[in-house]
Amino acid sequence: MKITQTAIPDVLIIEPKVFGDDRGFFFESFNRKKFSELTGLDVNFVQDNHSRSTKNVLRGLHYQIQHTQAKLVRVTQGTVLDVAVDLRKSSPTFGRHITLELSAENKLMLWIPEGFAHGFVVLTESAEFLYKTTDYWYSEHERCIRWDDPTLAINWNLHAQPLLSAKDMQGVDLQKAELFV
Repeated sequence: MKITQTAIPDVLIIEPKVFGDDRGFFFESFNRKKFSELTGLDVNFVQDNHSRSTKNVLRGLHYQIQHTQAKLVRVTQGTVLDVAVDLRKSSPTFGRHITLELSAENKLMLWIPEGFAHGFVVLTESAEFLYKTTDYWYSEHERCIRWDDPTLAINWNLHAQPLLSAKDMQGVDLQKAELFV
C-alpha cells in the first residue's frame, strides 16, 4: 500500500498493491495494522456503505456536525470525481478542497478525516461507491453545503446539469454552514 499526501496534508490518497494475472486481480482494500503503520492513524470503522448511482448524479457535500465521521472511500465500478472540503475553521487549509478521480480501474482510495464535507459526481454511465466510516450516520446531525457554492468554486467536471436529491438541493452556502472549530 502506498500513501500520498494531497495539497491538504490530512487528506490521503491510498494506492493498494494489486496482484493481477490473466485470471483477474486481488488486493487488500483495508488492513488496520498496515494503515496505522503508514499513516500514524489508529482508526476504528463502525459502518460500511455502498451506493450505486447513474451518470451525473452528484451526492454531497455532506458531513455530520456531531458524531463526526472520517471516511475511507473507493469505487468498485465506474468512475467518480470525489471531493473533500476542509470545514475546520482553525485549519490553515479551511475552505480548500481536494478533487480526485476514483475508479474501478485505478483502484485508488481517499482518506477523508473528520472535519471535512464530502461529495462525488458520477462521470461514467454508472458507478458503485463504497465507504467505511468511523461513526454511525445520524440524520439529525447531518448537514449539507451547496455543491455549487461560489466561495468553494469546485470544478465538478460536469457536462450536464447534475442530478441531485431533494436533500442536496437544500444545501446551504459555506458562509451560512455550521462548521468545525
